[in-house]
Amino acid sequence: MKIELIANPVAGGNARSQIDRAVAWLQARGADVDLVLTEKRGDAQRAAADAKAAGFDRIIAAGGDGTLNEVVNGLAPSAVPLAFIPLGTTNVFALEVGIPFDLERACEIALYGTPRPVCLGLADDTRFLLMAGIGFDAEVVAGVNLRVKRWLGKLAYLVSGLAVLLRSASANIEVVDEEGCRFQGCSAVIGNGRYYGGRFSITPKASLQDDALEVCLFRPQGRLGFLWSMIKIALGKSLAESEAWRFKGRKLTVTGSRAAVQLDGDYHGCLPQTFCAVFGELTLIYPAE
Repeated sequence: MKIELIANPVAGGNARSQIDRAVAWLQARGADVDLVLTEKRGDAQRAAADAKAAGFDRIIAAGGDGTLNEVVNGLAPSAVPLAFIPLGTTNVFALEVGIPFDLERACEIALYGTPRPVCLGLADDTRFLLMAGIGFDAEVVAGVNLRVKRWLGKLAYLVSGLAVLLRSASANIEVVDEEGCRFQGCSAVIGNGRYYGGRFSITPKASLQDDALEVCLFRPQGRLGFLWSMIKIALGKSLAESEAWRFKGRKLTVTGSRAAVQLDGDYHGCLPQTFCAVFGELTLIYPAE
């Protein structure tokens, strides 16, 4: 099997040694591995775009969710299967589909797993695999210091979140679905999968196998009310109807007070933006049934 391995050598603490182990493991099973190491943002997307027509049987992304997002944007639309080896801080996609964090087991799935067509989210002209965040969580993502993230890991998001909560006023957001129904709120998560930021679940009915996105649109309730909603999510408790709107849609037009947007954990500008569900543009490798 001819494989393109696109890897981020600074994802997590010892990514480079894990990448070398992954190459050795794959080659020991007869795979012809072409390794591309990323150096800066955009490298993974360019490598995936170059690999589309290069005759590879499989492309493997090794890194965090940000690396995977870049590869998705470079590869889709394509029939070349894409696998994932989790090396990053959170690795929500790995949790979503059941890819283990043990390197050899993840490599085994990447090589022998089951290809499945999936749904992707589209924010204007940029794809996302897992989620889009609008308002609060996008400001948190934008405010994370990369040096602090390498030192504290997930706690860096908590530090940024507290800072955003204390300094920022709530955004005014309106979401209009494909049927023209209008919903107003102060912050939103548009999910293409169940998990968010780890094993937290804000869009529990979202699925990569569905052709629609699930929206959780938080209703205005003040700083303390919003903080309580975040605590409930962290504790695995359900939100009340008075706290958030929940609905699904294939096309969502989102406008508001130039609220920030993040896609799969990376900042992506401000509103207004249109979000769509697009099924079948990409085939991902799942653990074998």
